[in-house]
Amino acid sequence: MDLRDLRYFETIAELEHVGQAAERLHRTQPALTGAIRRLEKEAGAPLFERAGRGIRLTPAGKVMLRWAQRLRFDVEDAQREVGDIGRGLSGVVRLGIVPTAAQFQLPQAVRKLLAEAPDVRLKTTVALVDALMPMLRGGELDLVVGTEGRPEAGFVSRRLIEDHVVVAASTKHEIFRVTPTLKELARYRWVLQPPGAPTRDWLDHTFERRGLPRPDVQVESSTLHMLPLLIAETGLLSFVSRRHLDFSTGRYPLREVPLKEATMKRRLVITHRTNAYLPPAAERLMSLLGSE
Repeated sequence: MDLRDLRYFETIAELEHVGQAAERLHRTQPALTGAIRRLEKEAGAPLFERAGRGIRLTPAGKVMLRWAQRLRFDVEDAQREVGDIGRGLSGVVRLGIVPTAAQFQLPQAVRKLLAEAPDVRLKTTVALVDALMPMLRGGELDLVVGTEGRPEAGFVSRRLIEDHVVVAASTKHEIFRVTPTLKELARYRWVLQPPGAPTRDWLDHTFERRGLPRPDVQVESSTLHMLPLLIAETGLLSFVSRRHLDFSTGRYPLREVPLKEATMKRRLVITHRTNAYLPPAAERLMSLLGSE
């Protein structure tokens, strides 16, 4: 099978539309149709079927997609491994990392890595783990640092640190003049990440399980490093890593609202594809992140 045909097939399968795939790949629709016909002839089965205005994979197409991705990974890994021979700690490391780890773990690890290997280049994508894992599956990333989830076939994870997410407020907030309870917290407004973020969903469900309304969110922000400043400036409650409180001295002092039932424990892990080639620099970065 032609590797180029398989790459075209992957893009068509992703977009479920030949015309859109042609635009992305800068190829004509007949060229892509020809590639699919060649693959179907070799496979001995149709790979796509009509679905409304688009197309979708047949059962045979789903099997073909899995093997096409595996073949592409093998070719790309072989090229990288051969290129890395004799280069030592150099080359490119593609890292996906969640915001909290990017802020508090990554800088020191990168400082140490660059001191050992000044020729390494690091391409970093900062996002929530739900956005990073598809990129890892697709071979766009070598490593992902994120919150621990359910084990998934084809991936291996190594635990890094345990983190605690707590309710936080400005040191001047009136919540510190009373005994904090979930019912008391429900009286105030909040600044939180949007729904779908793991910490937001955990907090919402914590209130619901105790028969309380979800936190009254006045400000939503997907940018975590903005939360401490927003908490201090607005007087709103928030839900952030305890690590933020250690860095909130000076102009914007914050304080934890001590409440066990509103403290979320989570583990950060570093994940890669099970059989993927990892450049020596990626292996070293994993080690440095694990030593923090």
